[in-house]
Amino acid sequence: MGNSVILAVHACDPALSRGRRFFESAAPTRSDFQRDRDRIVHSTAFRRLVYKTQVFLNHEGDLFRTRLTHSLEVAQLGRSIARTLDLNEDLVEAIALAHDLGHTPFGHAGQDALNACLKSHNPESAGFEHNLQSLRVVDSLEERYPAYDGLNLTFETREGILKHCSRRNALHIEAREPGGVAHRFLPQQGLAVPPRQPGMEAQLANLADEIAYNAHDIDDGVRSGLLTLDQLQDVELFRRHSLEALKQHPQLKGRRLLFETIRLMLSAQVYDVMDATGAALRMAAPADVMAVRQLAPLVCFTPEMAAGSSALKRFLFQNLYRHPQVLETTETAQQVVRDLFEAYMGDPAQMPQAHIDRFDGIEAPHTGNARPERVVADYIAGMTDRFAAKEHERLKGRSVFPG
Repeated sequence: MGNSVILAVHACDPALSRGRRFFESAAPTRSDFQRDRDRIVHSTAFRRLVYKTQVFLNHEGDLFRTRLTHSLEVAQLGRSIARTLDLNEDLVEAIALAHDLGHTPFGHAGQDALNACLKSHNPESAGFEHNLQSLRVVDSLEERYPAYDGLNLTFETREGILKHCSRRNALHIEAREPGGVAHRFLPQQGLAVPPRQPGMEAQLANLADEIAYNAHDIDDGVRSGLLTLDQLQDVELFRRHSLEALKQHPQLKGRRLLFETIRLMLSAQVYDVMDATGAALRMAAPADVMAVRQLAPLVCFTPEMAAGSSALKRFLFQNLYRHPQVLETTETAQQVVRDLFEAYMGDPAQMPQAHIDRFDGIEAPHTGNARPERVVADYIAGMTDRFAAKEHERLKGRSVFPG
């Protein structure tokens, strides 16, 4: 039904899924993980990703990566690796396409600002975590079905979406869903054991995310003029593949040299993950999915590639993410989020009635209702870059970004 591929014994089999929070009969032509993927693609939050940005904001150009293009790249990389390792491609794709649904407008700048707003308004607040927000989106904030809030995804997809979780938030989720998606973030029976892992597909989507954003941030950084090919020669991982590109094509230069270098670098990382993960699986020999969850992460780089990837991340942090031009835009974006939060908290009537109706004075992430500050945060987090900028101009009477 829907997937005749032979899966490894340690892969997540949709026929053995832990199921959905609300029971549904099986579909006649699609597996449960295929249905998850399709629901995500048709969700409102997924469509909004096209106008949510990574490093460069929406007004800065229409050729830079968005959360949508990033999610598609993660899904492509993840599926390629999953196929070789006999993992469930549909589950990897579903997790990859959903992993950024909870991100705010303006990338990490918006997330940091919204987190600070929540904690400033209410010191007891758990703040804002984009992974938890992605789970909130698929569990309660989407409104598409008559019988329940959210998308009613399978446990395995939801487990992959919740990549990180604070202990405080994990306790709240565990209280509502004992043994559920947050269970692995909590100590087990008071023992000092390593946190349990999600399934192989979730681990793979996580590493594919890292591979994708490192590569496309190089591309966007050079396209923006904030990084140069000469600067990137300081990064051993990039330099090695740049030299290989020139060895194969001596006349290559400019953007073609950049693209070929990134292509070679991506291929090397993908094959490295395949080799390193294959070796880890042969050593651990997990008998099934539950065995995978009791082990250290199995989807991995070799130590050499892990060091190269870490060096690249450090370079990007120092030279791109902390670039004065990026920081200037970041500060402006954070001010927009702070102003919106204050405006809606001061006058909730400025929000659509559907959001006002969710106020009920209690924190209830898996229902449609929440405390006022959480409702405001949900509304802002769902905004695209350009809608947030327009709302700020409407409420404040001035434009903070150039037209």
